[in-house]
Amino acid sequence: MRISPLNRSRLLRTALIVLPGILLLAVSRHHRRPVPTALPETAPNVQPVTLPELLLPVPEPERGLRITFPTPQTALHDLENPDVFMPTASGRVISAHYGSTRTNAAGRATFHEGVDIGPTRRDRRGHALDEIFAVADGQIAYINRIAGNSTYGIYVVLTHDEEDFGTYYTLYAHLGSVPRDLRNGQSVQRGDVIGIMGHTSSFNIPPQRAHLHFEVGMILNRHFAVWYRGKQRTPDHGTYHGHNLNGLNPLRLLRNLDPENDNARFSIAEALEETQTAFTLALHAPGQLDYFLRHPTLWEGPPFTGGVMVLDLCEAGTPLRGRAATAEEAQNVTRARPAVLEVDTAVLGRNGRRQIQRSGNAWQPTPAGLEHLEILTFRAGR
Repeated sequence: MRISPLNRSRLLRTALIVLPGILLLAVSRHHRRPVPTALPETAPNVQPVTLPELLLPVPEPERGLRITFPTPQTALHDLENPDVFMPTASGRVISAHYGSTRTNAAGRATFHEGVDIGPTRRDRRGHALDEIFAVADGQIAYINRIAGNSTYGIYVVLTHDEEDFGTYYTLYAHLGSVPRDLRNGQSVQRGDVIGIMGHTSSFNIPPQRAHLHFEVGMILNRHFAVWYRGKQRTPDHGTYHGHNLNGLNPLRLLRNLDPENDNARFSIAEALEETQTAFTLALHAPGQLDYFLRHPTLWEGPPFTGGVMVLDLCEAGTPLRGRAATAEEAQNVTRARPAVLEVDTAVLGRNGRRQIQRSGNAWQPTPAGLEHLEILTFRAGR
């Protein structure tokens, strides 16, 4: 097709007008185009972290050890059932529970430091057949194989180590037998058989009331055996005499168990945090107690080098926490004369342990309470 000189002139003018605009648009688009960021060759599959993911809470690690049932009985939430918790001769199921749940012949409350779990199976003679299991990984601390030299009868004490806290114990009493190959110092795993339920004791427990007396709690003093031998008392159970073992309510452990959940846990540190203070004492101590040296997280404030300290204790006398006394709290406290600073009568309840008692308008330590404090403050070789 031929283009006339006039049309050629018009096309040239149009091109000179339009072409610069096209070039400017292309340059601007080039500068707006995003430049991709190359990932390092060493991490070709790294995915970018979005802001919502960064804001998600980090779950706290679970505290305590994994636990299991101490016997084949798994209905431990049925607290009023006499087929689950073995009552005393009174027939009152509450007598199988922890605390000031029993009454002696004089009509006074007495303290029960564990729970009594009844059997699920018996033989033709009515004797219990239930196996007894270690509730958590631990170590055989002590075995008493002589039925008549303890109110616990044949009993086993296990120790368990909780990270960032220290050692606590579980106790299994009134056993019928203990495996012959079980030895002090031996490691055990959660669920290992450590005995057979029975009715052994230094007092008479009839076969129909066979049960496991189960405790969980704190060891008061590593030097107890030295103190006890100095008193020339018998029988000698070393560190694991009942006077040196202070129980917390075992239901704090047992309530966590579920036959449908094999990952139940128990933390003794949490149990102590949850336990209410029954009374507070001020007492003189020559230095830091062995109890707080083993469990420093229970001590509040600066290191203790001697003088007067304050203890918060539960109804059983287990120390829940300690600190140095203020000048006001230390007034009138001597080596021989501790002072009761506060009492929560609702928590103390029937006061079956009777480590303190009311005298007129004031509370004072009893002889049993003074001995309890003597055990706590004893320092071997000093």
